[in-house]
Amino acid sequence: MKNKVQPYLFWVLLAFLAAGLVYPVIGLIALVCMLAPVAMSFYKGRYWCGNFCPRGSFYDHVLAKWSPQKPIPPFFRSKGLRVFMLALLMTVFSVQMAAAWGDLPAMGAVFIRIILVTTLVGIGLGLLYHQRTWCSFCPMGSLASWVSARKKPLPLMVADSCVSCKLCTKACPLQLAPYTAKGSPDGFTDSDCLKCGRCVDKCPKKSLSF
Repeated sequence: MKNKVQPYLFWVLLAFLAAGLVYPVIGLIALVCMLAPVAMSFYKGRYWCGNFCPRGSFYDHVLAKWSPQKPIPPFFRSKGLRVFMLALLMTVFSVQMAAAWGDLPAMGAVFIRIILVTTLVGIGLGLLYHQRTWCSFCPMGSLASWVSARKKPLPLMVADSCVSCKLCTKACPLQLAPYTAKGSPDGFTDSDCLKCGRCVDKCPKKSLSF
């Protein structure tokens, strides 16, 4: 189940930011990364976040080397913070985009600034807690999660052979707990599941499957 491309997608983020600082109009490409997580969530939940997000790849394969891997504090998963961050980001984005409207380089620079700032915030949180702490309340990820909760995408099934070793939680980028759905006919249906398949690969009993 392992995605062979995801470990290298962080280069897209680095190239995007480097090129965008010189040629700001490139920033307009980021519109794809804003819309794709939500569009895909109608069918596969937060699949984009776990398999195609360049920033997620950066956190998983670069930042993880220096992260203390601590538990993500519940506050960062709270609905209140997620709603606040979505409102804040959309407000900042709208105000800056309105001021830059009609000037393509200036419009692109808005995306560059927002992605750079939020990535730096994510790095700071990753060095304090866990590399994917930002993803717990990422505005676009939160939207994808809320859509996923309503659409109920493909669940993660947990067979009775599960021994609750919790290696799935350790492998999960968002520290979710698939083992808690052991034997459930509905499977594990947390809307924040990134569908990355790392828990499936890590399970010693091969008890997990999508």
